[in-house]
Amino acid sequence: MEAVGVAPAPVVGVPEKKLLELKESRATAAAAAAPSPSMAAKWAMKKKLVGGDGGYVLEDVPHLTDYLPELPTYPNPLQDNPAYSVVKQYFVNTDDTVTQKIVVHKTSARGTHFRRAGPRQRVFFQSDEVNAAIVTCGGLCPGLNTVIRELVCGLYDMYGVTSVVGIEGGYKGFYSKNTVPLTPKSVNDIHKRGGTVLGTSRGGHDTAKIVDSIKHRGINQVYILGGDGTQKGASVIYEEVRRRGLKCSVVGVPKTIDNDIAVIDKSFGFDTAVEEAQRAIDAAHVEAESAENGIGVVKLMGRNSGFIAMYATLASRDVDCCLIPESPFYLEGKGGLLEFIEKRLKDNGHMVIVVAEGAGQDLIAKSMNLVDTQDASGNKLLLDVGLWLSQKIKDHFKKKRSFPITLKYIDPTYMIRAVRSNASDNVYCTLLAHSAVHGAMAGYTGFTVAPVNGRHAYIPFYRITEKQNKVVITDRMWARVLCSTNQPCFLSHEDVEHLKHDDDEHHLHNTQLLEGESSPVKDSSKCNGSAAAV
Repeated sequence: MEAVGVAPAPVVGVPEKKLLELKESRATAAAAAAPSPSMAAKWAMKKKLVGGDGGYVLEDVPHLTDYLPELPTYPNPLQDNPAYSVVKQYFVNTDDTVTQKIVVHKTSARGTHFRRAGPRQRVFFQSDEVNAAIVTCGGLCPGLNTVIRELVCGLYDMYGVTSVVGIEGGYKGFYSKNTVPLTPKSVNDIHKRGGTVLGTSRGGHDTAKIVDSIKHRGINQVYILGGDGTQKGASVIYEEVRRRGLKCSVVGVPKTIDNDIAVIDKSFGFDTAVEEAQRAIDAAHVEAESAENGIGVVKLMGRNSGFIAMYATLASRDVDCCLIPESPFYLEGKGGLLEFIEKRLKDNGHMVIVVAEGAGQDLIAKSMNLVDTQDASGNKLLLDVGLWLSQKIKDHFKKKRSFPITLKYIDPTYMIRAVRSNASDNVYCTLLAHSAVHGAMAGYTGFTVAPVNGRHAYIPFYRITEKQNKVVITDRMWARVLCSTNQPCFLSHEDVEHLKHDDDEHHLHNTQLLEGESSPVKDSSKCNGSAAAV
């Protein structure tokens, strides 16, 4: 593949000193070209790709030396830290990478790699010169306080950085509020609380004002915690920082409770969300089982992706029907949801329905003649599918006087996202924060950090903002849900054909199945019943 923005030679096997010299020569050549500001901005947005033998492609992240070639380096303070003195080969080699895919299809692209996260032997910041800032944006998510805590403690304990501030209230806090000093003592217990001690908001992104504030306050490391919209904002901030030639590392930590960020293995807070969702499902099951023809409806988070609903359903095994945004459904007529509910009640005497908040939005909009509206972050404002669905079910059974039902609707949405993170998410958040700190100290910028195939890596912003991760309902995991609930898939023949076409493209570009394994849904006749080919 042709390199864009860098020389085409691979960096694999190049000694660190030589690599730094190579970066300096490239940056010097770029500076000599003296591009106009508009050209520089466009150049900054180009992908930094490095090709090699056997289809190897490193999707690299920007480095401060790309536009500040004369930056000096310093020995990493970790080499004198007694906590790490027993670790064998603690520093990450400069040419270490993480492959995007372990298992690939015969027709899949091969060889895409990301730069491995971790501490380097040389750093581009001295401890006493670092002025770091942390900001949280968007909605709440379990683990935000843990990431904040570990960013602060990581900077202090590993690198001796003593100047760390928090930006209050999201992006607008850069230019509308004062900063809050953060120390290991002040953040000591915050991981035991839900929410974010820094506060958060949607919108408020004014690039010029934000970067003006960064420059005015002398901030040279910015850690931005947020979802895909927040990371898009972080990317724009990096581009403006670079255009102005500021020595400032811009680092993203991807956050979304919905687990819908592409490329990465999993977003923090997701495990906690699924665990908390179990409480609501358990309560709905008790209510439904205790009443004549009892129905428990549980609405879970999942604006565009149904991962929480899917995993909570699989973990529970008490769910009779799972509805997610990726899988269309219809209410009336043969094979519809209402017919299925009636049949399940006759068979079992009760049932539990789990519905993701983004499911059925087209049906609600059509029935209520509503126009799309958006929140401050540009997200589509969703109607309450749980209340709507519950009313539709009640209306249906009112017509059947000999078939009385008892329906209980449970909406634990804000309880789930406001709780403290569980043990596994706490460990995960710690690793994320430390990887982010190592990357910033090593001079990397314009990247987000997350695990890929179990190894933490530095990922270019564009890779996690170009699309959202979604449940692929023609893949095996969704088939397991259908098998667990024994629900129909509610798909028409046209839906199946459309999904099969999308699935072909999905397997061509982003497959995770072994060669020879096929999709569990092949035609509409296999949708009505359990998906047994698991």
